[in-house]
Amino acid sequence: MEPPSAPAHRGHGHWQRLLLAVSLLTFWNPPTTVQLTIESVPSKAAEGKDVILLVHNLPGRLVGFGWYKGDRVDSSQQIATYVIGRQVIIPGPVYSGRETIYPNGSLLFQNVTQKDTGYYTLRVIKTTLLTEVGMGQLRVYHSVAQPSIQASNTIVTEYKDAVVLTCLTRDAGISIQWFFNNQSLWLTERMKLSQDNSTLTIDPVRREDAGDYQCEVSNPVSSSKSDLITLAVSCE
Repeated sequence: MEPPSAPAHRGHGHWQRLLLAVSLLTFWNPPTTVQLTIESVPSKAAEGKDVILLVHNLPGRLVGFGWYKGDRVDSSQQIATYVIGRQVIIPGPVYSGRETIYPNGSLLFQNVTQKDTGYYTLRVIKTTLLTEVGMGQLRVYHSVAQPSIQASNTIVTEYKDAVVLTCLTRDAGISIQWFFNNQSLWLTERMKLSQDNSTLTIDPVRREDAGDYQCEVSNPVSSSKSDLITLAVSCE
């Protein structure tokens, strides 16, 4: 007769095998494919500066690669092709002479303009003749011009008058901030800004509103302040 402890012994061995299988599954992960990615450096560029589309996770064993303007591989929008074996760059239809392709696949733009803004596609060709595609984006901004301030009146009477200050700029896609006596303006219950911050209304004015006002326009790469405008407040 089999001893009573035998089934327990077999069960113990069964759990040991399960634990071993779980441990193996925990510490073994199937290899994953690292995706080709493209990063713009800097991420936001000013006109006239240099920008590089930096390639990450470039696969090995390549024949060459080609860059295209746009979000897909289009031969009519090819910038250039780089042949690795010969280490030469073959210009494409949209090559401007400002682009340089490096052996690591990265693409340098010199003296960028706003027309360079957009998506760019990289196609890499492996020795197996299989291809892989990655896409990046380039954002180019102009430097903002100095704004000016227009006032409905610069000499007003306390508790009687209202004043409207307007920040005038010819730039689009900008942010506007107001300053009072060289400090960021702290809005009171008598002050109101328009939706785009371009107009500041003070109604009614009080003597503590007297002083120097400025507006500043900015975009991701530049900023500029207006000249000072002085508001004088008299007592009735």
